Amino acid sequence: MGNKGVQGFDVIYEARDRIEAQCPNTVSCADIIAFAARDSVFKAGGLYYPVPAGRRDGTFSSSDDVAKNLPGAFFNVTQLHENLARKGLSLEEMVTLSGAHSIGDSHCSSFARRLYSFNSTYSQDPSLDPTYAKYLKGLCPRATSTSTNPSPDPVVPFDPTTPVKIDNNYYKNLKNNKGLLVSDQVLWNTPLTRSLVRKNSKHPSYWTTKFAAAMVHMGSIEVLTGNQGEIRRNCRLVN
Repeated sequence: MGNKGVQGFDVIYEARDRIEAQCPNTVSCADIIAFAARDSVFKAGGLYYPVPAGRRDGTFSSSDDVAKNLPGAFFNVTQLHENLARKGLSLEEMVTLSGAHSIGDSHCSSFARRLYSFNSTYSQDPSLDPTYAKYLKGLCPRATSTSTNPSPDPVVPFDPTTPVKIDNNYYKNLKNNKGLLVSDQVLWNTPLTRSLVRKNSKHPSYWTTKFAAAMVHMGSIEVLTGNQGEIRRNCRLVN
């Protein structure tokens, strides 16, 4: 469920097939994903950064690892920081990488609680801009699922202003209480991270420079190299 909205793996698979035809057993799926992330950032925002290569693919994959490692949509800043710190990422890198939510979208089910059943005191999250909340309710009606007739689960862009461009509007949205997930909005609502959000919103080139560095750092976490792991022939499966 943590990766429910992730799409585009067909692009990775096509790249795998083309590269394997030219350079058999040389370039890993892990490297291809890192290159695809870099090229996506460039196409969506004009930011290019060099990516080290030489990763190897793992020989074991488990969906349990996703739940243990992905930050939750309702995490507070402490939980977000602890989650990324376990992988060696700093508080500032956490705020910087959150800016990736300048692009892409989220299923309504990931945040609908903010609109209809936030807590025992407020049905709607009081930190949400009322106009933005009304807009979200128009896209995400209250769920009325039954076992035979499940509710639809539409997707909503993280950034309602420039949804297909990677830029620092994400941070401007947070200042206007228009963060889509709780884990977005808490970055502005928490004094520990507010100054970082403010600086990223004011200085776009400052943020993009940090974002490139944080992406490279994140791409170096727990990599396999040399004779470790394998070069997968099929990115969906171990050899």
